[in-house]
Amino acid sequence: MFKKIFPVLSFVLLLTCTNTIGQTTAKSFISNPITSGFYADPCIVKDGNTYFIYATTDPWGGNELGVLETKDFKHFKQHHLNWPTKKSCTSPTSQKNMVWAPSVRKASNGKYYMYVAVGSEIWAGVSKTPLGPWKNAKADNSPLVKYTDFPQVHNIDADCFIDTDGKAYLYWGSGFGWVNGHCMAVKLKDDMVSFDGKAIEVTPPLYFEAPHMIKRKGKYYLMFSYGKAIDATYKIGYAVSNSPLGPFVTGKNNPILSTSSDSTIYGPGHNTVFTEKGQDYILYHRILPQRKEYVLRQLCIDSLNFDRQGNIRRIRSKGVSNFTK
Repeated sequence: MFKKIFPVLSFVLLLTCTNTIGQTTAKSFISNPITSGFYADPCIVKDGNTYFIYATTDPWGGNELGVLETKDFKHFKQHHLNWPTKKSCTSPTSQKNMVWAPSVRKASNGKYYMYVAVGSEIWAGVSKTPLGPWKNAKADNSPLVKYTDFPQVHNIDADCFIDTDGKAYLYWGSGFGWVNGHCMAVKLKDDMVSFDGKAIEVTPPLYFEAPHMIKRKGKYYLMFSYGKAIDATYKIGYAVSNSPLGPFVTGKNNPILSTSSDSTIYGPGHNTVFTEKGQDYILYHRILPQRKEYVLRQLCIDSLNFDRQGNIRRIRSKGVSNFTK
């Protein structure tokens, strides 16, 4: 009798162990895409043990941003902000483009500031909390950078960088017709909206759009996207400088993330970087290939690593071990 029962017990035990291992693996890994929705151009802030991801909604932006709240990068809660909206961020010089590409940072004064493109202009908002209420950070409710301020620059894709000394810098800029990308940069005063000097062009080689600045061991890494945002040529590169305002030289291993040979990763770009427990992570979007006149993009996360010489290594786009436990 025991001999007959033993194989059955062995099978049940094996099945239980297999299921447990599968569940443990699923819980210990964050896979790509991180959510089923279609978003692009992400930025991220952390408040306590909660992450807030702000992004463009697809296709090609909407009347407001996509905002996702998560603690584990597996379960997400969607929020609606009171600002920015297409209606509230329209000026006499605005173009038809919708709400795009936010950058949110917590400043030294404890307030949150958002820099976002609406109508091909850069707008600045302020809030005491990640979810608002938000309002225009300028008293006159005007754009921070008008469409007409720098005619050669497509004034989108703003990124705020706060240096280790607490000083803030703003980067932005793209090109028209998928060529001649320009990157503008300026130091901000303590109010986070006034320019401390004139904005200058700091465009590094290869650059087209989506600047994102990080600092590591005294070096400034200006990450960016190039190629066409609508197809497989879109990719991520970087340049390096000893100063937040350049000059910048092309980084090694470019592009650090591009379309894979099997198209599992297709047109990756417009990234942000954050650090948890000593590990850097890159949050970006990739294109979902489809035969449409527009693109749908998905949010992905991977580890960002450096070699001994301080060069950014090429990214293995496979997701990450769960760092939220």
